[in-house]
Amino acid sequence: MAQPAAPTDRDLASIAEARALVRRAKSVAPALADFSQAQIDAIVDAMAAAATPQAEALARLAHEETGYGVVADKVQKNLFASQKIYNFIKPMKTVGVIGRLEDRKIIEIAEPFGVVAAIVPTTNPTSTALYKILISIKARCPIVISPHPSAVRCITRSAELMNDAARKAGAPDGAISWMTQVTLEGTQELMKARETAVILATGGMGLVRAAYSAGKPAYGVGPGNAPAYIERTADVVKAVR
Repeated sequence: MAQPAAPTDRDLASIAEARALVRRAKSVAPALADFSQAQIDAIVDAMAAAATPQAEALARLAHEETGYGVVADKVQKNLFASQKIYNFIKPMKTVGVIGRLEDRKIIEIAEPFGVVAAIVPTTNPTSTALYKILISIKARCPIVISPHPSAVRCITRSAELMNDAARKAGAPDGAISWMTQVTLEGTQELMKARETAVILATGGMGLVRAAYSAGKPAYGVGPGNAPAYIERTADVVKAVR
């Protein structure tokens, strides 16, 4: 019977990095959990403000690195994350009492879930990184990002941008981190790590299934390419463009 392939040095380095990052994220979780609503909102505000003017630069970097998409469309996706999603979550209360059901004598209190493992794809690398960081920090959850191997540079730049803004606004060091040595084995280690509380997985169906099988709560999004029908008398090349 064929034996499974032995992990390479690169695989082992990726696994070690995933373990180190998720442990570090876990260690800063209590500090982040103690932040007030005003402190959290100030951090989220700062990240959104930093990301918006960089929407085009990040879009160009993603297109250059991956070869996917149209720069103008990627700009809009980045702005959707830094403006639309930001404005949607901005008024949300995520600290302390967030609701009361007086007739049932119930008080709803928000608590952070824990460390988020975020898998970011090559098709929508920068916009996905931006929004996953925004929603995680809004919920007072540290986040560790695993970039797609074909989009490490642009995803890293997005995470660096958000982390710099967050740190200047008072976020603890280690609340936002990302893998630099990315392999499938390292990503699987990140998802299965004891310290990981929840997985946000965006990518191919194989990866999404792996997230669902990691033994943690997971939110997965697979391929979302919509079919397009072109009328037979159309200029096909022009229509596709």
